[in-house]
Amino acid sequence: MNLIDVTKQFKTDDDCLAYLETMRWPDGIRCPVCGCNRISTIERKSGIVTRGKNKGQERKNRRTRIYQCLETTCKQQFSATAGTIFNDSHLPLTKWFMALALIVDAKKSMSAKQLQEHLGIGSYKTAWYMAHRIRKAMERENSDKLSGIVEIDATWIGGRYHGPSGLGYAKRYSNKDAVLGMKQRDGQVRMIHLESDDSKTLGKHIAAHVSRDVEFVMTDEQRGYPKAFIEARIHGSKHKRVNHSKGEYVNGIITTNGIESTFSLFKRAIIGSFHKVSIKHLHRYLSEFETRFNARKAEDRFEPTLRRMLGIEPMPYSELIAE
Repeated sequence: MNLIDVTKQFKTDDDCLAYLETMRWPDGIRCPVCGCNRISTIERKSGIVTRGKNKGQERKNRRTRIYQCLETTCKQQFSATAGTIFNDSHLPLTKWFMALALIVDAKKSMSAKQLQEHLGIGSYKTAWYMAHRIRKAMERENSDKLSGIVEIDATWIGGRYHGPSGLGYAKRYSNKDAVLGMKQRDGQVRMIHLESDDSKTLGKHIAAHVSRDVEFVMTDEQRGYPKAFIEARIHGSKHKRVNHSKGEYVNGIITTNGIESTFSLFKRAIIGSFHKVSIKHLHRYLSEFETRFNARKAEDRFEPTLRRMLGIEPMPYSELIAE
């Protein structure tokens, strides 16, 4: 479902709520607290505030499809957005749906500033918060391990080093964070923010995402990989390397160009769309790119992401900005 389809199908918040209800309760509306299916509808109209300091303004967060559980021990009032990532949002659902359509289809992503301008959102902070909640819904769920031929590489994200030349590796990369990438040939990719680039940490993540029955693993000449594959219990005979330091990038089927092109796309987004990203939130940006890349051949990326937005816990703003 592209942006044109979204604007045609979801003209009002009521259209959005009806769609969310069908998605969340395909067999009929149930109380999200107790599960009871005996429900009454509460009539509540959206419109203009008629009294008080906000008189004359349009009501915010005024959901029109409100229900009440008739179970005597519960009597919970709720809507289709209750307990979801949309919870307590003052933005119209029509803008949420358009933002989702933009993000899931934008190859190099969409910055919060662009969302603010395109959708007429009042403040940058609101657009930024919305974008990160969508990214949270794009975080990887349990998935199959990579198999066949897998390319593995690491890259660094962060500011440039401006000190004197000739210093050691640790000093030159002290203001950067490592990202591990793993790509199955003609398959899916994994992108992980590493807490460290030592062989034990590499091995832990490789074991979590690469099958021990893999045909081959391709890497560059980084010295930590042999020990990492021992940690991951992948036999050394399956490890093939290209030596970039000697100008080698392809040797028969041995290459890491696939995962490097994925890194290139991500870095171009940082330069062209975001300009810079916070290391604290790097894992969400990586999840966004990973999910979008893995769904690149899917006919619809909108509905699966929207379904995940209904199934994950809300993310309060205080949690997002916490140290």
